[in-house]
Amino acid sequence: MARKPASELRRGWTTGACATAAVKAALLALWGDGFPNEVGITLPRGETPVFPLAHRELGDGWAEVGITKDAGDDPDVTHGALVIARVSASDGGIVFKAGEGVGIVTKAGLPIGVGEPAINPVPRQMMCAEVEALAAEFGRGADVVIEVSIPDGAEIALKTWNPRLGIKGGLSILGTTGVVRPFSCSAWIASIHRGVDVARAGGQEHVAGCTGATSEKVVQGIYGLPDHAMLDMGDFSGGLLKYLAKNPVPRMTIGGGIGKITKLAQGAVDLHSSRSQVDFAALNAVAQRLGLPDVSGANTALEAVSIAGPDLAAEIARLARLEAVAQLRGADVAIDVVVIDRAGAILGRAA
Repeated sequence: MARKPASELRRGWTTGACATAAVKAALLALWGDGFPNEVGITLPRGETPVFPLAHRELGDGWAEVGITKDAGDDPDVTHGALVIARVSASDGGIVFKAGEGVGIVTKAGLPIGVGEPAINPVPRQMMCAEVEALAAEFGRGADVVIEVSIPDGAEIALKTWNPRLGIKGGLSILGTTGVVRPFSCSAWIASIHRGVDVARAGGQEHVAGCTGATSEKVVQGIYGLPDHAMLDMGDFSGGLLKYLAKNPVPRMTIGGGIGKITKLAQGAVDLHSSRSQVDFAALNAVAQRLGLPDVSGANTALEAVSIAGPDLAAEIARLARLEAVAQLRGADVAIDVVVIDRAGAILGRAA
C-alpha cells in the first residue's frame, strides 16, 4: 500500500501562472519604474502567490521576465523550467505568440485553434486580465504582444502527450486553476480527455487505451494504429470510459497486463495497486465455474493464469470487456480487450 506522506505535500504553480506573473512583471518594467524583485498575481480561485524573478531584460520597446516553475512536490516534467514572457506593443489588442520551446497547435479538437500558440484559454484569460489592469493603471491601451517561451521546452515536450496531440515544437502553457496539486490524477485524466477530443476531431474511428508501454506497443502493432489514436490510459480506466460514454468513438481497444485487466474485470475503475487489488477468491470462483484448476493459492493474477491455463485469461478478457461496456452506459462504442504478460505475449483477447 502507498504510504501517507509524513507531512503535507507542497503544492506548486502551473506554467500558466508562471507566464502570467512574468507578463505582469515585464509590463511593470516597460510601463512603470523598472523590474520588481518579485511579483504577485491573483489566481482564478483567489490564491495570491508571489513569484521571484529569475530572468529580466529590457530592450527598445520590449521587456521580458522569466519565472522558474516550481511544481511543489508533484513529479512534473516542467518543474524547474524557466517560463519567459516578452511583452511589446501590438497593432491592436492582445496578441499571443509562441517563442522558443512553446508549441503550435496542428490538429483540431484542442481548446485552442489550429495554427495558434499552445497557450490554453485560462492562462490567456489570466494574462489578458493583468494586461488590462495595468493598462488602466498606467493610462495605456491594452495593445500588447505576449510572446511566451520555455528554453529546452521542445525537448521536455517529448516526455508529454504533446506530440500525439498534434502540438508541435514545444510545451503547452497550461492550468485551469494556476495551482499544481501534488500527485493529482486530474492532469493525467485531462490529457486522456484531450486525446479523445483530438481523435474525434480528426475522424479517427479506432482508439486504444492501454495501461502501460508494453501493452501499448502490442496493441499498436496488432492494429497499426497511429500515435494519436493511442490514449495513455494508465490506471484510469474509469476516467477514459466515463469520457467516452459522453464523447464516443466507433471503436476502442483496451490493452493491459493480466493483473490490471483482472481488476477491471472485477469492477475496478482505478487500477493502481494502492487503490485496487485483485480479489483472488472471486478469481478462483471464475476458474471453478470454468472447470479449471484451483487458483486460490496464487499470489498474482499471472500466477493464477499459469496454473489454470489460457482459458482463464480468455475469460478475464471477456469479463473486462463486459465491465467496460457497462461503464460506457449504452454509448455506441465497440470494445475489445487484449491481455498480455510482462514480456508482451498475448494471454487472452475478447471482442
